[in-house]
Amino acid sequence: DVQLVESGGGLVQAGGSLRLSCAASGFSAANYAIGWFRQAPGKEREEVACISGSDGTPWYADSVKGRFTISIDNAKNTAYLQINTLGPEDTAVYYCAADSDTWGLKLWMLTGIPYFFDYWGQGTQVTVSS
Repeated sequence: DVQLVESGGGLVQAGGSLRLSCAASGFSAANYAIGWFRQAPGKEREEVACISGSDGTPWYADSVKGRFTISIDNAKNTAYLQINTLGPEDTAVYYCAADSDTWGLKLWMLTGIPYFFDYWGQGTQVTVSS
């Protein structure tokens, strides 16, 4: 079975950094599309970063460009989201997601054609204090 388990969230002061992990099992993350999403209280879920495992091409939401970095460690079959210069606006539950359709993700990156991830983790809470 495909499973995703996030970790690394916590309480951090504004200006600090966190690295979120997404441990994958039941599939090879290197061959999948991986996405990171977040949902703040009272707000809709927002995609913040994704990466095509086939060629490593990343995408970032404008709100996080320059502060967030998505990566995949093939040896550990784990995806990461490095978050720097945290601010209160980053407070949210962060979720990782995966899908085998890497071409569909690339198409979305290029054209905006809707793309949906099939597999989701349970989320990890990130709280930033000011």
